Amino acid sequence: MTRLSVNINKIATLRNARGGNVPDVRLAAIKCQAFGAEGITVHPRPDERHIRYSDVYEIRDIVTTEFNIEGNPEEKFIKLVLDVLPDQVTLVPDTHDAITSNSGWDTRTHLSFLTEVIAGFHEKGIRTSIFTGTDPVMIEYAARTGTDRIELYTEPYASAYGSDRQAAVAPFVMAAEVAREARLGINAGHDLDLNNLAWLHSNIPWLMEVSIGHALISEALYFGLENTIQMYLRELRKN
Repeated sequence: MTRLSVNINKIATLRNARGGNVPDVRLAAIKCQAFGAEGITVHPRPDERHIRYSDVYEIRDIVTTEFNIEGNPEEKFIKLVLDVLPDQVTLVPDTHDAITSNSGWDTRTHLSFLTEVIAGFHEKGIRTSIFTGTDPVMIEYAARTGTDRIELYTEPYASAYGSDRQAAVAPFVMAAEVAREARLGINAGHDLDLNNLAWLHSNIPWLMEVSIGHALISEALYFGLENTIQMYLRELRKN
């Protein structure tokens, strides 16, 4: 069964726009889980423009599902992860000025670095995932790092879905097959929504987790948070 992890960054963005503590990020994480979310994802960035490092410490004790922390494994991020000890850490090659994640790792170039970082997380019992594109070579090198999973960067799929959904999903199916042959677990995330999620899942039913934030929180403005989470879960249960 594919788990739905809700990325709560956008709730923090709304809070930060006004100051204060409304909406309450900690309460939002509690509510998401009560409404059916099977995980909570956060992605702190160095400028803390949405989720703050302090938020991550503050919500750790209320995550009763799975806690996934995403980010670029710089020194401050690594310390955060080792302090908090989430269930999973997803390594993303964000630049400091990136508005959002926009590429997977060059795992061949960064093989030694990623291997060392992942070994450190494994020593603390933290499951690891590497954010990748669909290039089979990059996935094969991801496997060499010792990571437990990869997370497929699905923005290209989402962008092409409206014009030709079969062509859009084909490279992701191929990548997922390569990952499965390498005995890697497979997550997916970025620009997945109620329109395109079920098709991706029907073609890669062995996905272990999808992490969804921007679209889910945006759609919750129209449908309500509880209803929206249930709508996403129904998309994942169609096949």
